[in-house]
Amino acid sequence: MSEGSEKEDTSDRTISDDDESDEDSFIKFFDEDIRECTLLTDALGDPFFPRTNQILLEYQLGRWVPRLREPRDLYGVSSSGPLSPTRWPYHCEVINEKVHHIDWTPFFPEPVYIPTGLEIEPTYSNSKENTVVYLAEDTYKEPCFVYSRVGGNRTPLKQPADSCDNTLIFEARFESGNLQKVVKVAEYEYQLTLRPDLFTNKHTQWFYFQVTNTQAATLYRFTIVNFTKPASLYNRGMRPLFYSEKEAQSHHIGWQRTGDQIKYYKNNLGQEGRPFFSLTWTCQFPHSQDTCYFAHCYPYTYSNLQDYLSAVNSDPVRSQFCKIRVLCHTLARNMVYVLTITSPLKNPDSSKRQAVILTARVHPGETNSSWMMKGFLDYLLGDSSDAQLLRDTFVFKVVPMLNPDGVIVGNYRCSLSGRDLNRNYTSLMKESFPAVWYTRNMIHRLMEKREVILYCDLHGHSRKENIFMYGCNGSDQSKTKSLYLQQRIFPLMLSKNCPDKFSFPACKFKVQKSKEGTGRVVMWKMGIRNSFTMEATFCGSTLGNKRGTHFSTRDLESIGYHFCDSLLDYCDPDRSKYYQCLKELEEMEKHISLEKGPEDSDTSVIENSLDLESSSRGSDSSDSNDCETYLLQLTSQVTNKKKHLKTKKERNTAMASCQNATKEQEQLEKPLIVS
Repeated sequence: MSEGSEKEDTSDRTISDDDESDEDSFIKFFDEDIRECTLLTDALGDPFFPRTNQILLEYQLGRWVPRLREPRDLYGVSSSGPLSPTRWPYHCEVINEKVHHIDWTPFFPEPVYIPTGLEIEPTYSNSKENTVVYLAEDTYKEPCFVYSRVGGNRTPLKQPADSCDNTLIFEARFESGNLQKVVKVAEYEYQLTLRPDLFTNKHTQWFYFQVTNTQAATLYRFTIVNFTKPASLYNRGMRPLFYSEKEAQSHHIGWQRTGDQIKYYKNNLGQEGRPFFSLTWTCQFPHSQDTCYFAHCYPYTYSNLQDYLSAVNSDPVRSQFCKIRVLCHTLARNMVYVLTITSPLKNPDSSKRQAVILTARVHPGETNSSWMMKGFLDYLLGDSSDAQLLRDTFVFKVVPMLNPDGVIVGNYRCSLSGRDLNRNYTSLMKESFPAVWYTRNMIHRLMEKREVILYCDLHGHSRKENIFMYGCNGSDQSKTKSLYLQQRIFPLMLSKNCPDKFSFPACKFKVQKSKEGTGRVVMWKMGIRNSFTMEATFCGSTLGNKRGTHFSTRDLESIGYHFCDSLLDYCDPDRSKYYQCLKELEEMEKHISLEKGPEDSDTSVIENSLDLESSSRGSDSSDSNDCETYLLQLTSQVTNKKKHLKTKKERNTAMASCQNATKEQEQLEKPLIVS
């Protein structure tokens, strides 16, 4: 069926239409043949094969043998063993060793780097005297993705350098790794080049690589030379991440910030009118003959997610209220999982539960989004009374990793289509963008059955500190002021519950034309009023006790807890916090209106005031003005309070006791609240 005439295909559905299905029959999908691959047959140009997506080609005895694809809805999650193995583009070289890192949180917050003004800007020429010590095989043998195989290409790997001298040995051909080339330019100095996203020539931001043959107490310099963004958090104090296997084994120390003489600057290596930027830093290794790693952010791989889901699925308690299904398969035939989290049905009223939707990792290099998602799932799947209350109240639909193909190969932004999935939620090209197509379709079906009160897509931000949200409001000035303000209540509540990490003044609520294909905007236009993108910095906080420090994985995970906490506040039958936030938003608008003047007194004033720190390109300015200072003070006035609701019994009691007070409050606030 052509894309232009494609209709909703119910036969392709791989999740149950019943949100609270008690079905426990999972069919294990495990591909035993490492050489089996999926291939669009027209890519071969073979006239004997029809144009179809139902044929798999399997390499047997020196030739390709076609066979029919099994129905997708047979693929699921097994409680008796591991999940499906990772599949790579067939040409990607992959080492046999599996990289593992321990979980660890620094004992004290790690401060950002403070420039001394003496940092140098190394310049490098393409001298033939320099030694190439690492070179990944050409990844552009094909103009586009063709087929995948389990484990990738594991033919014998060769490298230009050996370990016979003091030269460092580099490696990045493992899951989520990214490093294209390394040149030794001095005795202890190396020039590094990152690999662009596969099947593109851009998006060089994510790095993650291994270094061996180290010497302790020796000062090394590393310089990555092909960044493309003119502004970076590395110029605002962010340090690279470092991991030592010997430190992990002997002292149980994991990822930590490292680096001195850090500088991000424009270099002399630009080509075709496009400038390049360099990141340089120096460091000393703690041990000789150690295996170490550097990364842009805390790695979280597809295998990490599968290990987590396997543990949940094999848990006799959590598996009762968390059902894991396969939403779809990617271009490389990796699984995109969807979780349905809710308490089993106990009475007919349970079928009226509202829904909450969370997604993450549409951009592979934004690993901080996976750590926030992990914190959210840890809390929601926990045994606390608030977690039980959330499961009793809502149906949660969670897609924890939208772009596993990009995560596996170490892309920063794109899938194997070479496109940004978060600009293609409106696309009808199901086969090119399956994850976002099936996510949109799943949400559309869900909205036909129940109200979706909130959608949130988790991301990372490369130019701004703190954690903040992007929302929607549109440009229709006929919208009531109350609706306009209500869409800001949840972010404001989150800022109150997490004042040292979440910045409400950094939030913005606009629908730019360039963002109309994002999940946030598409879901809002589908009718989800509270539709957000939550952005977490790669660096750290400028707020409260966390000011001037990097975020750890525990900090990122805590955002997941605060998200749940704020959801309880937002839906609390005692509406006092809800109305209090509305009053504060109205006060913000009045204050800014007075400063701006009568000509700017419409609802766009508060919109502009909440955009002071943000733009589509990100801001590098650390300056603040009076309006922003006022907003920061205003949003921090209310102190955190203990949760009003702790159990369902208390919730029901509170609902009965505050019913009259709520009605009276609604009458008082009628000019501001949509009935």
